[in-house]
Amino acid sequence: MISDAQFQKEIELIIANAIREDVGDGDHSSLSCIPETATGRAKLLVKDEGVIAGIDFAKQVFTYVDKGMEVEVLIPDGAAVKYGDIAFYVGGSSQSILKAERLVLNAMQRMSAIATKTKSFVDLLEGTNTKILDTRKTTPGLRALEKWAVKIGGGENHRFALYDMIMLKDNHIDFAGGITKAIQKTKQYLKDTNRDLKIIVEARNLDEIKEILQSDGVYRILIDNFDYEDTRTAVALIGNKCLTESSGGINEKTIRNYAECGVDYISSGALTHSVYNMDLSLKAV
Repeated sequence: MISDAQFQKEIELIIANAIREDVGDGDHSSLSCIPETATGRAKLLVKDEGVIAGIDFAKQVFTYVDKGMEVEVLIPDGAAVKYGDIAFYVGGSSQSILKAERLVLNAMQRMSAIATKTKSFVDLLEGTNTKILDTRKTTPGLRALEKWAVKIGGGENHRFALYDMIMLKDNHIDFAGGITKAIQKTKQYLKDTNRDLKIIVEARNLDEIKEILQSDGVYRILIDNFDYEDTRTAVALIGNKCLTESSGGINEKTIRNYAECGVDYISSGALTHSVYNMDLSLKAV
């Protein structure tokens, strides 16, 4: 997994690029009618229900736009919110508040939706030993925000990108000439390049599970698109040899059943690619 410093760098890049995209050579709507010296205050108003996420991100955005802005947080990241709640107040330059407004809202609405969906999955897993994972099925350029939201919702992050973990999926295996060859080549590559990366290998059936188990050094087996019976069999075959992960179209109706098969993790792209933004607004007070 990437370090905290690397993750923070991703956040900083998102902020800088989003402000560049939105502001360009100036917020001319504000510049044209609001004096440079004008100050004001605004509140983040919740108009929905769920889990709030992006409070700390909003603070970073306001600081990036104007170090003089002050944020008073009333509701922290990860808390349950309802219609009418006020998550924070921000005060300072009126022009600066308006310059940051859209990025704060766009990010928080999406992050809160992801956190809310993640929390619903976490609740469905309560009482089992299974944890929910996100995937790389994220919005291009916004991955750090979306994975941050998963953590806020109580889930765990899978690999961040292609560079921080080895994941041998069906196409890798087929292009490499089979499971055993793919694993052997991967281990040699890691040795030759002096890299220490965990290896996950996808299995499409029980025979592939058995073949993977013949090789050492596999961190986790991805049990992909198995039914419940075969998942239980796969978990029994794997035992304590490595960790297990189920994936493939798992939803709110099936996640509990897969967890009860005994897998360590369930990964779901739906956490980030199938959510509806939480309704939030920033209002002058």
